[in-house]
Amino acid sequence: MKTTRQQQDATRRQIVASAVDLMTRQGFDGTTMKDIARAAGIGDATIYKYFPTKDRIVLGYLDDVAHQALADTLQTPGFAGYGLQEKLQRLTDAVLERLLADREFVAQVRGLARRSPLSMLAEPLAARQSLRDAVAGFLEAAEASGEIEPCDFKGLAGSLYTDYLAGVVSYWLADTSDEFADTTQLVDLSLGVLVQALRGGLVNRVLQLGGFVLRSQMARMVQHGSGLMGMLHMAQQAMASAPTARAPAPMAAAATSPATTPSQPPRTQRKPRAATPPTEAPAAQPKATPRKKKSAP
Repeated sequence: MKTTRQQQDATRRQIVASAVDLMTRQGFDGTTMKDIARAAGIGDATIYKYFPTKDRIVLGYLDDVAHQALADTLQTPGFAGYGLQEKLQRLTDAVLERLLADREFVAQVRGLARRSPLSMLAEPLAARQSLRDAVAGFLEAAEASGEIEPCDFKGLAGSLYTDYLAGVVSYWLADTSDEFADTTQLVDLSLGVLVQALRGGLVNRVLQLGGFVLRSQMARMVQHGSGLMGMLHMAQQAMASAPTARAPAPMAAAATSPATTPSQPPRTQRKPRAATPPTEAPAAQPKATPRKKKSAP
């Protein structure tokens, strides 16, 4: 019998929930696909129709959290009347609230991402694009209302927000302050600075300045006798004046008697010394701060 889309979605959610529960108790490496399938009440082969690997299940969890957090945010009463900073704060809070019950599992996910970053980024999350679009929409609304100056990088800002969110989650996981007060302060301050910069058009001005400097330098580089062209002329002259190494004359070499010419052992080429990697100072542990601690259901 063919399963409906609703049944498939329910099975998918059950697989993810079972995986989170097992991995929280047994660890990622200590949990097998067979374990997850049995906990979800499906056949050992059926699970692969939904997720080919455990990594994909983890990504499925993150995808669900982001989608649910975005839905929670947009359904907030009076959300349309929020300012830009309040909208971004509400979205960030919603993500942390969704992660709170599974905080121990999320810490494992962070470790997995550090250990195997390529496996975690092999497939783009659908929710990531949804977050980008939502943030771009927040900026458009703020621009239309006159809250901020015209913004020329809405799409880029949406992408940067997802990176910012990942940093906030990492900070939150290390937060030991009461009710994650440090994370709350971090989010409030960082988003406040961003919105203040957008209100004054500072970000656009920085980008415009960078573009002007780049264009002006490129113009100078193509002028004859300066910049890139000057460097190329100098390199050409240096190569032309360099002495040409002569090959030894074969007849002269043959006339040299081994009895009169002391034999010299061939010069042994020294192996290049391996570069000693610079000693890195241990990274300072950021002060922890996420949201309110809630008891897991």
